[in-house]
Formats: sequence, structure tokens, C-alpha cells
Amino acid sequence: MNDTESSNLFHADQIEDHQVCSSHPWNPESEVHGTHLSRLAGLERTGVSRVRIPPGKESFVYHAHQREEEWVYILSGRGVAEIDNQEHPVGPGDFMAFPTPSAAHHLRNTGAEDLVYLMGGENLHCDVVDFPRLGKRMVRLDDDITVYELDAGQDFGVLTIER
Repeated sequence: MNDTESSNLFHADQIEDHQVCSSHPWNPESEVHGTHLSRLAGLERTGVSRVRIPPGKESFVYHAHQREEEWVYILSGRGVAEIDNQEHPVGPGDFMAFPTPSAAHHLRNTGAEDLVYLMGGENLHCDVVDFPRLGKRMVRLDDDITVYELDAGQDFGVLTIER
């Protein structure tokens, strides 16, 4: 970055240089290439990423957030968004919002070109994410992640307070 550049501005080539490829361990069709724009710029309370899914690939795993709101804005390409067990075709200019507790959702590229989108949401200290088709619940506290079987939960019962 030269003296006339700003730490608040990132050009397309800089964003490309920070792109990483990831996949979800529970979905063999998951392949996501993206840049965490908000982290690159030093934002801590909100997350924004530019994401690209190649043809025939999927985002992550059908999931629902309990605490962190999430959104997706399609820039280019075509795909299918699965939201609350219903499939919806999506393309450029389409926007999806998932207020909490969110409907379960997932995105896959059904087109012949990359599906490119912006996604973002909150960066809270804690999030709880359910994977209803896998019967799992993920609890994240900062960088610590624990996964539980959904049916392993126990009723806490009623608290009794003696006076």
C-alpha cells in the first residue's frame, strides 16, 4: 500500500490476493472461494465476505443460526437457495435475509458459471447453529467450537429457590 492509499479502501486485486478456498467437512459437495472483507478491513462487530461457488458445488451445510443474523446478496450466476425445506431459484440482484432464530438454509450453484455473492451478518461472542438434517448442534464461544447431538439434550427442569 503506498502513501496515497487508505487502510479503509481495498481494491479488487487486493481482495483477490486474500481469497481462500474452504469446504464444510460434513458436505463433500461444499466448495467455497471467498474473502473475508470485514476482517481484511479490521471490522470486528460485523462480517461481510465476497464468495464464489463453482458450478455444481454447494455452500456449506443446511443450517439455522439461533443468535447471529445472516444475509446473502447475489452478484452473478444462478443457483438454488433451499430455505425452510423449500427450493427457490436465485440470480443476480436477489437478496436473502435470515433474522434469528433463522430458517434453515443452504445455497448451491446449479448454473454453468460461478455463483458470486456477498454474505454477511453479525459477529457475536456466541452463536448456536443447528444442522437439522444431521441432528447436530454447534455452539461457538469466540474461537472455541463444540458440536453436540441434538437428541443428547436433557430437560433442565425447574429451578427451586428457597427463601
